[in-house]
Amino acid sequence: MLVSCAFPTALDTPDNIVVAEQLGYHRAWVYDTPQQSADVWMTLALAADRTDRIGLGPGVLVPSLRHPMVNAAATATLSALAPGRVAVAFGTGFTGRRAMGYGAVRWSFMASYIRAYRALLRGEVIEWEGATMQMLHPAGHAPARPIEVPIYIGALGPKGNTVARDLGDGLFATLQSPEFMSEHEHVAFLEWGTVLDDGEPTDSEHARDAAGPGWALSLHGAYEFAGPDAVRTLPGGDEWLDIVESHPDGRRHLFVHADHCVALNAADEAAWQAGGHRTLREVTLSGTREEIRRALDAHEAHGVTEIVIQPCGPAVDRELERFLDAARI
Repeated sequence: MLVSCAFPTALDTPDNIVVAEQLGYHRAWVYDTPQQSADVWMTLALAADRTDRIGLGPGVLVPSLRHPMVNAAATATLSALAPGRVAVAFGTGFTGRRAMGYGAVRWSFMASYIRAYRALLRGEVIEWEGATMQMLHPAGHAPARPIEVPIYIGALGPKGNTVARDLGDGLFATLQSPEFMSEHEHVAFLEWGTVLDDGEPTDSEHARDAAGPGWALSLHGAYEFAGPDAVRTLPGGDEWLDIVESHPDGRRHLFVHADHCVALNAADEAAWQAGGHRTLREVTLSGTREEIRRALDAHEAHGVTEIVIQPCGPAVDRELERFLDAARI
C-alpha cells in the first residue's frame, strides 16, 4: 500500500511537501478550501518547483468553486511544472462548501463538470453553460493536448460510486469505508491521527495537538450530516453544542468550521475537555506503532491502495516521520 500525505493548504505547505518528499512519501494532496486556506494551485506550483519526485495534486477540488476551463488550465500548468507527477481529485464539497453556507454539489452537476474538464484536457471543443469553448493554449503556454492525469472521485454513496466508476480513474475516500471500495483498482483513503507512545493517554498535549483536529471531524461531520441530536450522543457533544448554538443560527456554520482540520476551535476544545478525547482511537488513525500497523492492514484488506495521512500540530515534520516509520514496520 502506498503512503501519501495531505495538508490543509497553508503558507508553509510547500516546505512541508519538501519534507514529505525527503522522507519518501508517495504523494502530497492539498485541500481546496478557499474560505480558510491559501490557494491550492499556487501552493502546488510552489511545491512543484521545490521537489523532483513526489506526486502532487489537489484533493479534493470542488467544481462549483471554479469554471472547468480554470481547473483545466491550472492542471495543465501543474503538469508542465511537475510532468508525470500530477493527479487530481474531485469531491462534492464538505468544508469547501459548507463553511460558506452551501450544501454539497449535486452528483449530476459533478458528472457534467468532470466530463467537460476531461474533454478540455483532451483538446476537444465543448459546450458549457450555453457556450462553445476549447483550450486554445499555444506552444509555451501549456503542454500539448491531450493532457493525461489520473482523476480520483471523492464518493461515499451509490451516486458517487457511479460517477467514480464511469468517469474516474480511482476513488478518494475518507471518514468511512464504503462497501464498494473493492470495485476500484485505485483507492486513496484520507485519515487523520498520530502515533502515540506506549502508555500515552488520549488526552496528552501531543495527542490533542497532533490528532485533535482530526478527532473534531467526528463532531463537525455528525452536526452537518445528521444534526444536533447525533452530536448529543457523542462524548462532549452537549458541551460542543452549547457553544455552537450560542451563535446566531444563520452563522453557526462559520463557527463549526473555524480551524477545521488545523486546530481545536472553542467548541471542539470544550468537547475535548469534557471527555470527548476518549473516542480518539475510534475516530482517527491514532495508536501505538503496532496498532497503526494493524489498522493499515485492515484498510488494505478492504481495498485501500494508498493511505493518506494529514499531520497536525506544531511539529509536522516529526509527525510525518513517525507515521511513515509506523507504516513501514
